[in-house]
Amino acid sequence: MKKHNFSAGPSILPQEVFKEAAQAVLDFNNSGLSILEISHRSKDFVAVMEEARSLALELLGLQGKGYHALFLSGGASMEFVRVPYNLLKQGGKAAYLDTGTWAAGAIKEAKAFGETIVVASSKQDDYTYIPKNYSIPDDADYFHCTSNNTIFGTQMQSFPETGVPLICDMSSDIFSRQLDFSKFGLIYAGAQKNMGPAGTTLIVVKEELLGKTGRQIPGILDYAAHVEKESMYNTPPVFAVYTSLLTLKWLKAKGGIAEIEKANTKKARILYEEIDRNPLFRGTASVEDRSVMNVTFLLNDESHMQQFDSLWKAAGISGLNGHRSVGGYRASIYNAMALESVKVLVEVMQQLEKSI
Repeated sequence: MKKHNFSAGPSILPQEVFKEAAQAVLDFNNSGLSILEISHRSKDFVAVMEEARSLALELLGLQGKGYHALFLSGGASMEFVRVPYNLLKQGGKAAYLDTGTWAAGAIKEAKAFGETIVVASSKQDDYTYIPKNYSIPDDADYFHCTSNNTIFGTQMQSFPETGVPLICDMSSDIFSRQLDFSKFGLIYAGAQKNMGPAGTTLIVVKEELLGKTGRQIPGILDYAAHVEKESMYNTPPVFAVYTSLLTLKWLKAKGGIAEIEKANTKKARILYEEIDRNPLFRGTASVEDRSVMNVTFLLNDESHMQQFDSLWKAAGISGLNGHRSVGGYRASIYNAMALESVKVLVEVMQQLEKSI
């Protein structure tokens, strides 16, 4: 039976990527060696790293605009630390928007480095919406936001116009929709949601922002050191970077971000329409802030939960349970998710309705 993987991360990747990555585990580039055992300093892998960094900038439209792409370790949680370490000046302050669990985690870490101002929060309403009409201090060293909130199913549909550097955690919607990425001073994203397997993080940073904090930064935490060493300051996560490259190449072959956005919008529309139509279900996020990547919803009557769970599992659906902190259901429909799988979920929801 075909599996329909709605997991929030690690999550679905293109089948073509799995096949090519699996072959590289056995024999990479006809070298007689596995991608798992080659030297990260070998010419074959150096070429992988160079292509991955270059292709990331190309897909984001940032080539030749003063940005560097890095593939590092530590996940987005490491960037919660590296961002203020590298951008929050001694005696300065940073502004943050609190829209969910991971935004709150970034705020907690920033407080260790200096004054951290939360310009707005939706915590009091269980993060069901994105705050609007907030002010960003003109003298902030940067403004940090989280573009998409996997746990609560909300997504920023627009970004503030501000004179301070705009920093964004795009872990769960990177490469999924067209934006003017040149508005951002730094973007970071854990690979395991929309770009590759767990183990690497993409950081795209504008060079002019670096080296201005007035503090001594340990090399492993210093973006400038990683830029200088071209993501080879220490041994990189070789397999995760290689598989991320394969996914980026797949995306480019699909027509890039512009084309994948059309597919993502269609998938989300079909699923949200069923949630709104079907009297057994309701969405959890404010309609104007609904995520195109993570669709969160609840049963109106929890007595139907056992029957619904049995139905979707029998249909080959996996990973539909909501985050343990909020319950309910969460359908993560990242770039590699086929429209067919979304339709299977909709059919199961309709099947439940007919049986009640």
